[in-house]
Amino acid sequence: MSEVVISVRDNGPLMVKGGAIVEDGEGKRWEVKETTFLCRCGQSAKKPFCDATHRGCGWESAPRVE
Repeated sequence: MSEVVISVRDNGPLMVKGGAIVEDGEGKRWEVKETTFLCRCGQSAKKPFCDATHRGCGWESAPRVE
């Protein structure tokens, strides 16, 4: 089994690498992909996936490990 890595992209989505399974609130699964981008801004028309809306809506976030 490959390692799943979630990267927080500055002012952008969560990048999930490693074939993670994404399920909705009823347990239904989306297609598994090796790399998936999940929305953090809340504005995507393709939630929970990123559609790059964050680039035009003024949303910013760049958290760091302390």
